[in-house]
Amino acid sequence: MRRKLITALAVTSLATPLVLAATAGSASAAPTPPRTPVTDFNKDGYADLAISAPGGLDGGTPGQVSIVYGSANGPDTAHATTIDRGTPGVPGEPEDGGRFGSQSAAADLDGDGYTDLVVNGGPKAVVLWGSPQGLTGQGSTELESNGAHVTAGDFNGDGKRDLVTAEYPEPEDPMDNDDAGMTISYGPFKRDGKAASTQQIVTSQTFGPGDFVVGDITGDGADDIVTSHGFEEMAYKSQFWKGGKNGVATTSQKLAPSLGGAIADVDGDGYGDLVVRDIGGNFEDMPYQKGTVLVKYGSASGPSATRTAKITQDTAGVPGVGEEGDEFGASISAGDVNGDGFADIAVGVPGEDIESIADAGSVVLLKGASKANGGLSGKGAQAFDQSKPGVPGASEKGDKFGSQVLLSDTNKDGKADLTVTAPLEDGTYKDSGAAWHLRGSASGLTVTGITSFGPAAVGAREKAARFGDFLAP
Repeated sequence: MRRKLITALAVTSLATPLVLAATAGSASAAPTPPRTPVTDFNKDGYADLAISAPGGLDGGTPGQVSIVYGSANGPDTAHATTIDRGTPGVPGEPEDGGRFGSQSAAADLDGDGYTDLVVNGGPKAVVLWGSPQGLTGQGSTELESNGAHVTAGDFNGDGKRDLVTAEYPEPEDPMDNDDAGMTISYGPFKRDGKAASTQQIVTSQTFGPGDFVVGDITGDGADDIVTSHGFEEMAYKSQFWKGGKNGVATTSQKLAPSLGGAIADVDGDGYGDLVVRDIGGNFEDMPYQKGTVLVKYGSASGPSATRTAKITQDTAGVPGVGEEGDEFGASISAGDVNGDGFADIAVGVPGEDIESIADAGSVVLLKGASKANGGLSGKGAQAFDQSKPGVPGASEKGDKFGSQVLLSDTNKDGKADLTVTAPLEDGTYKDSGAAWHLRGSASGLTVTGITSFGPAAVGAREKAARFGDFLAP
């Protein structure tokens, strides 16, 4: 029987990879700088947050997603709303909602100017439609799929948002080959959840993609896809799939094994740069790794094989010291924090020990710069944890501060702000979770105006909630 990949990372490599070449004249054409639309559920111009609290890994606690709207003062927790399978208008029943929100994707699927939210967890993924009131659950619909590893992008460059999921049709005959792959659903979507068209791509034999990193690396105006792969403890090569006006290429370039990351222009040359966690060849080693962030700079033909960089906590300028189990790069997000035109990179370090406190966690901001100044590096890097002056709370064993990071401009001042979470933070209940919000400024992130909040502050359930287990990009 063919096995699906939902939570395991597993795949066999393609036998004959294609080295993608730039089309005639494309190398000299001016690239289109990558752009990520603002997540704005109520279309007021401020970036909004979708913070998942999917509950324990056993799925016994119904999951929920809290929507915290942006404002001139940053996240407006007083007017937040929490949605689960029991919310009026949301299909399904609460008992179907175990791990609801374990992953989500924000995108304007129907082209009405309001960002929508795709939420997985349960038999099928749910689309919550944006509106002048934001997300309410009213009129929401189920997709035809469960939304495995759902991620949004514009893969044919037509200005409509698309979705990619790690799903591929089962063969009618179980004796047929075990091809696995991904499905791209092209927008615009109708309110019944139907896509304008779909494309299914074989990525491997037997096992499909473990996650997706999307963005325009080649500068052609269409988003590309990088997939991660492996089986059991073995990590296999990641793959680069080029987007274009005719859709996503059906053959790939092989890259070093990686997991998670972001695509953004960190050196200002107009091409999106691939910034990922370099995981080596064994998934079982990941919890014990110091952690490495790998940068592969973009070009018209894809991620560069020669213009690359590796950044760790031992890199000059990066605060801290690389130690076993730090997991530097466990979460990665991109945004221009200081407004200088270069994308900066937030790096979660959830296994960082703060003095003698094990796995308290921290977050590091790496700053982008021009090619002439070396691109992304440790120069001017900043680090924050719960023991730093001005940061609310206290570092405690196993908090895992930095498990999720997200850079977005919640106060609309032209500088990206940082949302960082610790889903294992204890509040009234164990592992209720919490989020912190640091503002961007001309000098980088600042604790001036910093806020923190847990599930109770936004009207969500607290017990074993794991608030902040996922942040919708």
